[in-house]
Amino acid sequence: MISLLTESLIMVEKLARTRSKKPLLEGGLKERGIYLLPNLFTSAALFAGFFAIVQSMNERFELAAIAIFIAMVLDGLDGRVARMTNTQSAFGAEYDSLSDMVSFGVAPALILYVWALKPLGKLGWIAAFIYCACAALRLARFNTKLDDEHQDKRFFQGLPSPAAAALLAGFVWVSYEYGVSGRDIFFGILQWKWMAWGITVFAGVSMVSDMRFYSGKDINLKESVPFFVILGIMLAFVLISYSPPEVLFFVMIVYALSGYVLWVRDRFKAKKTPSVGE
Repeated sequence: MISLLTESLIMVEKLARTRSKKPLLEGGLKERGIYLLPNLFTSAALFAGFFAIVQSMNERFELAAIAIFIAMVLDGLDGRVARMTNTQSAFGAEYDSLSDMVSFGVAPALILYVWALKPLGKLGWIAAFIYCACAALRLARFNTKLDDEHQDKRFFQGLPSPAAAALLAGFVWVSYEYGVSGRDIFFGILQWKWMAWGITVFAGVSMVSDMRFYSGKDINLKESVPFFVILGIMLAFVLISYSPPEVLFFVMIVYALSGYVLWVRDRFKAKKTPSVGE
């Protein structure tokens, strides 16, 4: 009787093992598959962010700022490539978020701290941490609202972390272009480190705000466009190639302020619109 029961248990165990191996080989590995093409762009963006950190530690701030812009371009490409090639996956979304935290959260905060904020002592690293923490909160909020059907896809809630990072990188790049260090003082009053402190905190707070920023997700690259659109794109390339630091920094400032302009416009419209009871 005992031997019969033992043999039955062994057969049940073998059957369970064969059943558990089958979905792992047939379906499990497919579900856990990693698409190569979009993740190559994500890996390149992650490398650019890491490269920016290394260059800031070596006090080569121009290269660090340029690396942030390269990471921003690569980050914008990986999502579009995944959608165009139908290679979206949960792994890719998580990997992209972790890459963004390094490239657009840690790297810009460290660059600004080493470049200008370090002489401020506690206030310096507090500003850098505020930015870094806000970037993490911004990414976490973005991930939780990916499947929200009621969210307007035309707008981001809060300043996107790549734009915030580009704002800081552009500030450093423009300053370097004009030979201004993070510790210069103008007219005996304006200290550049306080300018860096203000723009760092502004970028961080803007990321976790409820301001709306245009996302560009409603742009369809497959549709035909008027001739002047192509002409405008060519003009933009010419301007960027002529003076990359100034043009890119100006574009980032305009974009960072656009959310506040939309907020003021919406508030103004709400005041002009009469209520139902009136």
